[in-house]
Parts: sequence; structure tokens; C-alpha cells
Amino acid sequence: MTRRRTREQPPLPKRPYRDSLVLYAVLGVVIVVISWATGGDLGRALVVATAFVLVATAWSWWRFRQRLEREARR
Repeated sequence: MTRRRTREQPPLPKRPYRDSLVLYAVLGVVIVVISWATGGDLGRALVVATAFVLVATAWSWWRFRQRLEREARR
């Protein structure tokens, strides 16, 4: 049995921008908690977590915007 790949993307969530920000903020907190739990440098963990949240959110928002523009052109 062969599965065919479809080029259709799943539908966007109702609030994609907010949802992505919340997801990446939670993951940023996970980075800090893991650092704290393992005795790591919390200052460095906060910097890494903040950078992660900013870059990941910016990337997601850019991709959402591209997708919305592409769908609007159709």
C-alpha cells in the first residue's frame, strides 16, 4: 500500500499568532527550569530562553504571514 503525499497544509488555528507565542514561552520556561534543576547558570538560561522565544516566535509569525498572503492570492 502506497501513501500519497498531499501538498495541502492543515488549517491554521483560530489564533495562530497568540498560540505560537504561548507555546514558545512555555518552552522557554522549560529551558530555565531544566537549567535550574540541573544546577546550571540561570542567567545564561534566561538569555538563551529569551533568545529562543524571540527567534522562534518571529519565525512562526513570518511563516504564518507568508501562508496567509499566499492563501489570499488564491
